[in-house]
Amino acid sequence: MRLVANARMYAATAEAAAAWKALFEWLSQASGVDLELIDHGFPKPMAELWRRSDLGCVFMCGRPWRRADPRPVPLAAPVPAAAGYGGQPRYWSNLVVRADGPIGSLEDSFGGRLGYTIEESQSGFNALRHHLLNWRTRQRPRLYRDSVGPLHTPRGLVKALLAGKIDIGPLDSYAFDLMLQDPDDPAHGLRAVASTEPAPIPLLVGSPLLDPGTAERLRTALLASADEPVARPILDRLLLERFAPVDAARYDILERWDEEAIAAGYPEPA
Repeated sequence: MRLVANARMYAATAEAAAAWKALFEWLSQASGVDLELIDHGFPKPMAELWRRSDLGCVFMCGRPWRRADPRPVPLAAPVPAAAGYGGQPRYWSNLVVRADGPIGSLEDSFGGRLGYTIEESQSGFNALRHHLLNWRTRQRPRLYRDSVGPLHTPRGLVKALLAGKIDIGPLDSYAFDLMLQDPDDPAHGLRAVASTEPAPIPLLVGSPLLDPGTAERLRTALLASADEPVARPILDRLLLERFAPVDAARYDILERWDEEAIAAGYPEPA
């Protein structure tokens, strides 16, 4: 049975999309699993992709993965190569503004227009909301005059910032790394004024119906990819050090951040 693969979450540029295609082609050969790279671009909902019974290897954010019932089978988690990631499968949200604008700190942005991607996103919603709890008080329940969203994707957030529709918003740190790899990318028109705490990065998953043997072949190949002569240069193009085993318990923090915000009466970042 042919299974589908997709890296929409981190196909942040044309170069990244081409590199993911090459990696999935290598993975199919190395694992012996017949994978078909499919297009599932915006505005198609990610939830529609994650429900497919023929899911072979697809990126999924930790929040919807924890909420799913049945939960997709975890395969591996990417470890970005930049030093700030500490060799761990983690990421954070950069709170970004226009590079040519007057905002010099997070506090400078208060009273302006805040953007977010979608509620189910860790990097584009939950991490932002948790971070802002540090400044929200009973006397100041709202930090911004407008909360603009959903902007759906990191690229949508970049466009909204550069168009002046919002003043600040959260950008997945690894997606931002990939964007900045291209010297002509519009993301160079942005700069970060703050960053959230690190959290477990989105993981590669397969369908809950994926048989254990197939899942193990995919997992084994991904975990060995950093030492494979064909895969290593592809990982370098993707700014990845390696893939790591998925520690499901580490993703519990995403739910705790959600619960803390709800308990504080802060259902959406504002």
